Amino acid sequence: MSETTDDSFSVDSDDVQRAVMAAGMGNALEWFDFSVYSYMAATIGAVFFPTHSESASLLAAFAGFAVAFMVRPLGGLFFGPLGDKVGRSAVLATTIILMSIGTFAIGVLPSYDAIGVWAPILLVVARLVQGFSTGGEYGGAATFICEYSPDKNRGFLASFLEFGTLGGYIVGALLVLCTQLILGEAAFNDWGWRIPFLFAAPLGLFGLYLRLKLEDSPAFEAVKEQGEAKGSLGEVVSNHLRQLILCMGLVLILNVAYYAILTYLPSYLTTVLNINGMESTLLLVVTMVGMMCVIYLFGGLSDRVGRKPVLVGACLGFILLSYPAFALLQTTEVWGIVAGLVILGLLTVSLSGTMPSTLPAIFPTNVRYGGFAISYNISTALFGGTAPYVIQWLIGVTDNNSVPAFYLMAAAAIALIPILLIPETASRPLPGSKAQYAGGGGPRKQPAPAA
Repeated sequence: MSETTDDSFSVDSDDVQRAVMAAGMGNALEWFDFSVYSYMAATIGAVFFPTHSESASLLAAFAGFAVAFMVRPLGGLFFGPLGDKVGRSAVLATTIILMSIGTFAIGVLPSYDAIGVWAPILLVVARLVQGFSTGGEYGGAATFICEYSPDKNRGFLASFLEFGTLGGYIVGALLVLCTQLILGEAAFNDWGWRIPFLFAAPLGLFGLYLRLKLEDSPAFEAVKEQGEAKGSLGEVVSNHLRQLILCMGLVLILNVAYYAILTYLPSYLTTVLNINGMESTLLLVVTMVGMMCVIYLFGGLSDRVGRKPVLVGACLGFILLSYPAFALLQTTEVWGIVAGLVILGLLTVSLSGTMPSTLPAIFPTNVRYGGFAISYNISTALFGGTAPYVIQWLIGVTDNNSVPAFYLMAAAAIALIPILLIPETASRPLPGSKAQYAGGGGPRKQPAPAA
């Protein structure tokens, strides 16, 4: 429940905690799928795209990964404006159901040996279902958390959305690893690879349970009462084109970092650097656990010093340190791999801890879900989901194992432009909303909203 004055309102802290947990669960499921798929890319390539070349099978598997991103913008175009019209919670309940169905379906698909060309076709269909539903997931989840969070600690609370991302990725990686260890290589490649995908069903049901218990955010309810919750796609595009472009630029570095490091790096370590698969998996899992332990620190830091200084620092770090980090990985020594992963992990978490509170604040309440979802998913489709495929292809063409570093450096340099152009939003009300404070803290004067 919330208490309202003319220029501010409060939200009960229990409601905020439930909103963070429910939103984070959906994001965890999304990245659980990405983790399972990426850690089993070689197996999926052999099962669904058998060829005489291991590299060709791997490229085909990454193409299957990337194809889902073709429909993510369509999902954003559909679910985003719908979330601005009917509410955030109803749409988020729908997306988590569809994501679970798509991931579960991969686990029951017949192999190429069983049904021939229909196997990769059905795999692509399942990935398209995942991609379409995911198009409405991240934007809605980040919007939901930010609209529930008090102004003064929005960065801290929103960072737990990415805590869910890392948690889902770690669970997926450990599930794949444990399944391999228990069943052995032969049984795993024959049928055991299906088990991690089947876990999407119970995870999805739990996430749905959490989301069905939530009411819509006070910010959306206020817009709805004023009759402004129209969810118009035309309004987003015609009146907020500048915000759409800025958001796309910011998402560029976030997604290139995530997909190049979290999704592609497992295959990079094993197939490019020829590092033992179990060893690389354990090192990456430890790195992500470390990222989970510090991510909220970057969110909290952005509440104190501002979003822009943290983001600028992260981009400069990628420009200056990506090449040294990958040079350390290429030593193939444990100390070098650990040092490289620490550098890449800290740079990535400084972005992911800050972006969830930065991106929704670019748009006003009545178009926030739609504007965020559309721009986020267009950028992700163009530069995020394609990153593993493009990097693997470039390494093959150039025979240069430092390609991932150059890719990250270029993305960071481009992202600096929109970071410098967006207004600072730390400790300020979201555009189109009243000042918001934690329940029991008392109302405070509303600062001038950012332009």
